[in-house]
Amino acid sequence: MKTIKLTVDIKLIEDMLGTIPKNREVHKQFIESKRKEINGEDESLTVEDLDTTGYTGFHSDENGLFIYNYMIKGFLKSAGNNLKDTETVKTKNLRSKIDELVFIFPRKIYLNKTSPDGIIERPLRAQTMQGPRVSLAKSDLVHAGTVLNFTIEFIETKEIKASLFKELLDYGRLKGLGQWRNAGNGSFEVISVKEV
Repeated sequence: MKTIKLTVDIKLIEDMLGTIPKNREVHKQFIESKRKEINGEDESLTVEDLDTTGYTGFHSDENGLFIYNYMIKGFLKSAGNNLKDTETVKTKNLRSKIDELVFIFPRKIYLNKTSPDGIIERPLRAQTMQGPRVSLAKSDLVHAGTVLNFTIEFIETKEIKASLFKELLDYGRLKGLGQWRNAGNGSFEVISVKEV
């Protein structure tokens, strides 16, 4: 089996908001409801433990703030699903092909920061059984200009080629990473994609 590796550098063009609850128990319960352990580690240990709800941030360890590789893979799967019928992509079942044939490294993708650049608070509107509700959400953020570096390793097929990833990553200008993506947060531009 032959795999191809691409090194990727992206730069945020809009602030990116944190996605993990800043309450260790809330995060642990969510992760445990999905699966007991992820790659043999307890992700909740990298969550800042504040006694609060509705406040999200980033994972961190002794090397600083980071996102896990599954956020990049999730972005690629979403982009693949949304672009699968476009003239330049034209690939059936692209989301599942990315899920099975594409891998992101390293596991921790560092943001090259030891603390967030700021905080944003915003109202969240929801339609519930009791009618419309509004609550406040608060998120740590990192500023536009932050650079992320990672590697995409994939099994090449007639549809999964290096050129596909350039197309999918370009979608990041329109819909990025992190929370509140629909408002443009976390949008990024590709600095480079190079085959190793």
